[in-house]
Amino acid sequence: MKNNFAFLFLFSINTLIMAQVESKTYQVLLNGLLSHTVDEISVQEAIELENAVFVDSREMREYEVSHISNALFVGYDSLDLSPLQKVDKNKPIIIYCSVGYRSEKVAEKIKALGFTQVYNLYGGIFEWKNQNYPVVDLEGKETNQVHAYNRVWGIWLNKGEKVY
Repeated sequence: MKNNFAFLFLFSINTLIMAQVESKTYQVLLNGLLSHTVDEISVQEAIELENAVFVDSREMREYEVSHISNALFVGYDSLDLSPLQKVDKNKPIIIYCSVGYRSEKVAEKIKALGFTQVYNLYGGIFEWKNQNYPVVDLEGKETNQVHAYNRVWGIWLNKGEKVY
């Protein structure tokens, strides 16, 4: 409990400063792309947050290539929030997509359902992989492959094997 309070205090201060990514150019892109309508969480903060539930808001073809371990799939174009039905509404929920745009939109909808700790992973799975954190395939095996969405957005994925 004490650790969660300390984390939330530090997270609140950092959120005022704004979540960061390693690339300054990527940072500029994200600042203009996102509406900042939900709290953003950096990859490092996400790693340190205890008991967080990761939610993947990409399309199934992207999720099938790789995803963050144990992430719940909800999609985007065919959004299905039913995987969240059994999740405690007071648990931290971290939503991600490739870079953070789609996940921000899904996070707004999840927040509207009454979830109290909803965060958009700033920089998305691209930044997660860029910072050398693992992703897994459908069998739960670690993989180096990441669906890069398309060749335009794929330039922001600097580590791992790009799949289109």
